Amino acid sequence: MHPDYKLLIFDWDGTLANSVGRIVEAMHVASDRSGLARCDDFAVKGIIGLGLPEAIRSLYPDIDDDALVVFRQHYADHYIALEAEPSPLFEGVVHTLETLKGEGYRLAVATGKARRGLDRVLKAHGWDDYFDITRAADETASKPHPLMLEQILAHCGVEPAQALMVGDSSFDLQMARNAGMGSVAVSYGAQSIEALKAFEPRLAIDHFPELHAWLSRRAD
Repeated sequence: MHPDYKLLIFDWDGTLANSVGRIVEAMHVASDRSGLARCDDFAVKGIIGLGLPEAIRSLYPDIDDDALVVFRQHYADHYIALEAEPSPLFEGVVHTLETLKGEGYRLAVATGKARRGLDRVLKAHGWDDYFDITRAADETASKPHPLMLEQILAHCGVEPAQALMVGDSSFDLQMARNAGMGSVAVSYGAQSIEALKAFEPRLAIDHFPELHAWLSRRAD
């Protein structure tokens, strides 16, 4: 176990689960059904990580409250249909998390998903009680506000310097910075590694198992 880190906190979509394509599709379908012009894929990927209301308002700043409710329902209906078979976890995620857990690391999730959606995917993977704590965007402040990380730290009794946030979006890394915490950027999710490196992560990885390899080297 790394001498400096006790707690590893993971984003879900684009970090643990290969779900970015489905999110983009569901956002396009919701735009069509709401009579709004589609945003391009790059723009949609740029809001992944935010809570859904914040994501929609970021893409459509002029949308009113009633239209937001309708858009959100269209998105949820299509995304849940796509998720009848849950998005697969990225290669190496299960083995790496099992190894980290076995080495004594505390594990947590901090996601832009709603609690209902997070619980659904955790149950599908048999992970109802796997993580020490999980926080979803609709029960706390949306990223990049640090509240969900602060709540995780308090629950685990861990100082910010002893934790790492692992994510694929600028919101993940900015949230970590706002919480006084180090971060790890993954290159295979929603946003480019070049954009993420602007937030000075401790590590940038192309494959999930590289996280354990880095922690192990640092522990020697």
